[in-house]
Amino acid sequence: MKNVIVGQSGGPTSVINSSLLGVYKTALDRGADKVYGMVHGIKGLLDRDVVDLSIRLTNAVDMDLLKRTPSSFLGSCRYKLPDIKGNEETYDKIFAILNELEIYAFFYIGGNDSMDTIMRLTDYAKKIKSPIKFMGVPKTIDNDLAITDHTPGFGSAAKYIAATTKEIIRDGLVYDYPVVSVIEVMGRNAGWLTAATALAKGEDCEGVDLIYLPEVTFDPDKFISDVGKLLKEDRSVVIAVSEGVKIADGRYVCELADHVDYVDAFGHKQLAGTARYLAGKVAEKFGVKTRAIELSSLQRCASHIQARVDVTEAYNVGGAAVKAAFEGLSGQVITLKRVSDDPYMCVTEPADVHLIANIEKKVPLEWISEDGTNVKPQLVHYIFPLIQAEIAPLWVEGLPRHIRLHAKSTIKK
Repeated sequence: MKNVIVGQSGGPTSVINSSLLGVYKTALDRGADKVYGMVHGIKGLLDRDVVDLSIRLTNAVDMDLLKRTPSSFLGSCRYKLPDIKGNEETYDKIFAILNELEIYAFFYIGGNDSMDTIMRLTDYAKKIKSPIKFMGVPKTIDNDLAITDHTPGFGSAAKYIAATTKEIIRDGLVYDYPVVSVIEVMGRNAGWLTAATALAKGEDCEGVDLIYLPEVTFDPDKFISDVGKLLKEDRSVVIAVSEGVKIADGRYVCELADHVDYVDAFGHKQLAGTARYLAGKVAEKFGVKTRAIELSSLQRCASHIQARVDVTEAYNVGGAAVKAAFEGLSGQVITLKRVSDDPYMCVTEPADVHLIANIEKKVPLEWISEDGTNVKPQLVHYIFPLIQAEIAPLWVEGLPRHIRLHAKSTIKK
């Protein structure tokens, strides 16, 4: 019997369910008897909260809805597996449940922290000589996974950010008095998402005036000086800033205003308030109207503006993970390799999870302007193919229709 199990972990995206669908359909096509889903990732598995996906995905309409539904259909978690040494009982419990379900292959859809889970389970499987295959399916809007050219989820988030930035720019130009808009974009240590605001510039749009990424140390005094110069020339100034920009002493800019209390299981501080802080400083210095715009979770799950390229690639990495596992591979992550820019083309390739887990891919410094206030054309060229084409939601009574998980737990006791 070849049963498989799949889970979703970390922050959601607008295309993560396309990867889930890729795993589900390909597993069935490859002869899997059952495809189980972990409800809330590895934590749900430990709680024995598992569903048979065939109970919910009963027809082609359900599966079509799934790829148009944002966020994690199975639910997510930010649960960090403990070190193997001294915590064998946790791993023994996981493998006991997997053996009870007669699992042949385990698939985890997620980002850096999720690949850490795949790495630890792979290492324990080797230690106990378990035949179960463990495969990572990449997902993160942050685009910060190593080796892969980019990650599913990033393209659609970039498309939303670029489109929203164009609308913010238009909005700021209607007034006959100065307005400074500061857009805060997600990105703890990597500025890929914030760089997507540069795509707004074109023949119909003036573009963003300043872009600050976390790869470059942020200088508050230079920031105020740069804004002051722009206000002498323009009545509307639009600035994009990564939530994770830091000053020279290593503090996040948002920490200059608010104490950050929440820290997740992986040691990540909750970042918010960078735009509010900077907008307040501009208003205080220049006495002009300011706006602090936090895209926050809106940029993650905007399925009404999915990039078709992103949807397709998300499905493909899910399917490729199943194919690799059924061919005997384990401890791998499916990566995307760009083989052509014109026309754009990517292929899937497996890579050792140990070369990816806990390694952040940042924006190359050579793609950032020398003064650290903008990005170069190479970065725009890199992102541009990933936002192409659209996939429309299924509209019902004027609103997009989504699919929800209602199936009862299979083995929870």
